[in-house]
Amino acid sequence: MKGIGNDAFHSYYNLNKLPSIIGTSYCHKTNIFNSFAFRCNTLNTKHRTMRYINSAIFLLTILTLLSVNTMGQKISDKEFYRQLQEDLDLFSTDSLLGEKVWGLATFSVVNLRGEARHASELVSQITMGTPVKLIESTEGWYRVETPEGYNGWIDTCGLKLATHDEMELWKSLNRYVYNSISGYAYESPSLKANVAFDVVLGDIFVARDKKKGFLRVTTPDGRVGFVKEKECIQWAIWSQKKPNIQEIISTTQKMNGVPYLWGGTSSKAVDCSGLVKIAFFAQGIILERDASQQARNGEVVDYTEAANLSPGDLIFFGMSPEKISHVGIYIGNGNYIHSSGYVHINNIDPNHPNFNFATKKHIVAVRRIINSLNTEGIIEVRNHPWYSFEP
Repeated sequence: MKGIGNDAFHSYYNLNKLPSIIGTSYCHKTNIFNSFAFRCNTLNTKHRTMRYINSAIFLLTILTLLSVNTMGQKISDKEFYRQLQEDLDLFSTDSLLGEKVWGLATFSVVNLRGEARHASELVSQITMGTPVKLIESTEGWYRVETPEGYNGWIDTCGLKLATHDEMELWKSLNRYVYNSISGYAYESPSLKANVAFDVVLGDIFVARDKKKGFLRVTTPDGRVGFVKEKECIQWAIWSQKKPNIQEIISTTQKMNGVPYLWGGTSSKAVDCSGLVKIAFFAQGIILERDASQQARNGEVVDYTEAANLSPGDLIFFGMSPEKISHVGIYIGNGNYIHSSGYVHINNIDPNHPNFNFATKKHIVAVRRIINSLNTEGIIEVRNHPWYSFEP
């Protein structure tokens, strides 16, 4: 899997200290300057002059805000953050910031096509706030690489383009993850207000403040709405949680009846591997996209005896281990949940009344994911540099 690696283009900030802008003391804010000299020393020659100019503009903004905060006109940390973010929002559309080789998904669900046209096959989807790397572009389309290494074409309206520095900034902000199956952001903090936009499980947005049990959130493309706070979880908490098998199963069961969609990878509609991917991502685990890819990773389980299977295991079906065409999640007592026509539960026992004869598929592999975290094809988001700061 490709990643940022040791890319010298880190943020304007000390990466371990930037979140301290929110609700911390002045001495922590001064950590912003610690990485400035390092940043200037590591810039590529090609972009050095322009980036020096923009770094100077950025630094001047910080100095202005800090001078207000320390020279008699005291402002709160919250106000400091608000003013800083407003200024950075202005910079984010400035082409002088550097080459925009990254993107963030802007809508609740963004389609990836096999070719750069709307009539092309839907190969996958990404949810709001998913970071992607731009590979190439043609009129109205970008070919991108997703965090798990999948490629596809996205309509330009589905992406907010970003530079390396803007991506580092995004990773430092007060992000929240939508933690319910689906819902809405409203124009004001009331369920009676007009809908601003929809949200689905796994969407990532920035929270500005709280009001009447709602979070005021901003999407990557700048739209603002109010989402019920109880339906969200702060990134800092979510990304550090220990994955829970029962919660993975619970997520899939909440999607019972959701229709099948070839290439679907959201709680609106899913294919078989999309269901698996969503359920594990809700627990902070990034899996590969297709069933044939997912079958290559994790602990091998002997499936000749049903007693060897544990809840959360991935059950793969096909003609052979080399020709896998379907996947489901084992939930116990011989049952597995999968998307075939729609999300539902079947049993692996041919003598069970809920055995699925219609699939005409045989179990050819079983993999246990939970014991193989941070191995090939099984990455926790907190360890993925596109989502989080590099350790």
